[in-house]
Amino acid sequence: MATRSEIHLELVELSGHVIAQGGWSATLRADCLYRTARLAKPGHRCRLLQGTQEIKPSTPLAALDLSLGTCIQVVWISNSTDAYKSHNNAFAAIKANGSVVTWGCATNGAFAAIKAGGSVVTWGDPERGGDSSAVAALLTEGVVQIVATDAAFAAFKANGSVVTWGKGNRGGDSSAVAAQFLAEGVAQVCGNLGAFAARLSNGSVVTWGDAFFRFSLLAIAPLVATDVVHICATSLTAFAAFKANGSVVTWGSHFFGGDSSKVAPHLTEGVVQVCGTNTACAALMIDGSVVTWGNDAEGGDSSGVASLLTEGVVEVYSNYRDFVALKADGSVVFWGDTGSWSHLGDIVQVCGGGGAFAAIRAGGSVVTWGDDDQGGDSSEVAALLTEGVVQICGSEMAFAAIKADGSVVSWGNPRFGGDSSAVAHLLTEGVTAIF
Repeated sequence: MATRSEIHLELVELSGHVIAQGGWSATLRADCLYRTARLAKPGHRCRLLQGTQEIKPSTPLAALDLSLGTCIQVVWISNSTDAYKSHNNAFAAIKANGSVVTWGCATNGAFAAIKAGGSVVTWGDPERGGDSSAVAALLTEGVVQIVATDAAFAAFKANGSVVTWGKGNRGGDSSAVAAQFLAEGVAQVCGNLGAFAARLSNGSVVTWGDAFFRFSLLAIAPLVATDVVHICATSLTAFAAFKANGSVVTWGSHFFGGDSSKVAPHLTEGVVQVCGTNTACAALMIDGSVVTWGNDAEGGDSSGVASLLTEGVVEVYSNYRDFVALKADGSVVFWGDTGSWSHLGDIVQVCGGGGAFAAIRAGGSVVTWGDDDQGGDSSEVAALLTEGVVQICGSEMAFAAIKADGSVVSWGNPRFGGDSSAVAHLLTEGVTAIF
């Protein structure tokens, strides 16, 4: 039960299953609880709920109504914010009836979709994974997740096995590790530009694809042999592994985020999130501070806004060249290739794509900035973005927003998904997610 000094807490899976219960100090702000929950389940975003009301990170917990029986639920949701953003040229919208609508450039990439029974269907450039016929017999059931490099796919199955296809040297050929590591016992898979990494159930890590990543992993092999609880692709050419003790280990290009030795003392415990631009990385810590490394020109150097990144950050976002830190009070801090600045506001979510950002404000309106021809200029659809936006997805040069009524608004470079007019009649209602 809640008291004046303690709030009853439930940790809840998306299914509604209560994993654990306990107490939390009411003297803290909600952002402290938010980051602690993220640390407990790396790679997953979470929502803080009191009944049906969402608690903002800036809320002092002592200000909540602690009536008898009232508690806070920490609900983990599946979409990760620390994953590498592939250079996608198109969008795919998932509708409530299970159908898929795609638009954008269809000649420079491929799609893979999981159907209700766990089977997989693919389409697009056959050399980039659009043709999965060679492994079709392995994709008829049991697939629970699909991840991609720039030219290959990896399907993670419920039995702990992994199936790959697409361009061989970009991860489509996993024969060198398949028999020993990928036949069973895989717990997670992620991909960056040219390689995949898998976390095994024994807490170790294996990679395949571009040979560079296999060799760079050898240098830190003892550090990722046990106790790894989460992995993610950060920049174009780097990976990060979260250990059970809260530390993070990186590998890949020494220049583009794979070498974090300069900031290693800061990454020994309490790392909540890691994300990257094309060539730099940023880590959110349990105390709300941010640590950066990698290519200085694309966000590795955050000294221009360092005083603003010492506390209060609840999420870090990136596009290909810049970072944005969202703080508990709704303000944002920006740094990277195009300079550095901060802005007070009521931002609740940010999305990066190519050279631009789009942010959802508390009332459901959208603000954009960055390269005009890559989605930074949303003036042509501004009237449709004044309210009701619940999710934004970015491609390489465009954005698409889902509204509360299930409709979709897109803007940016037409070739990369900014123009959805050809399928507009299919996007007026019922859309539940965009990728």
